[in-house]
Amino acid sequence: MATKHDTETVLERQALKPPPLYQVALLNDDYTPMEFVVAIIQEYFNKDRETATQIMLSVHRYGKGVCGVFSKDIASTKVEFVLTHARKAGHPLQCVMEEV
Repeated sequence: MATKHDTETVLERQALKPPPLYQVALLNDDYTPMEFVVAIIQEYFNKDRETATQIMLSVHRYGKGVCGVFSKDIASTKVEFVLTHARKAGHPLQCVMEEV
C-alpha cells in the first residue's frame, strides 16, 4: 500500500522538467577565414578536423552551423570564449546560443 510520502515523491518527480538545452551556433560573415573557424570548432567544441570542417561548410553555405547542444551555463560560456578568441584574433566571427 502506498504511503502519503510515496505519493508526494511520485508527484514531485512528475512535476520536475529537465532544464532547457541550448544550441551554440556560428554565423557566417565575409571576413573570418575558414581555417580559423575550423580551429575554433576544434578547440572549443572538441570536434575532430573532419567534423569541424563539415560544420564550417554549413556556416559558409547556409549562414549558420550548430557546434553543439549544452545546458544554459555551458552554452553561455562557450559563446563568450569563442567571441573573446575571435576578437583577440581580429575576426568578426559571431557565435550565438538558441534554446532548443
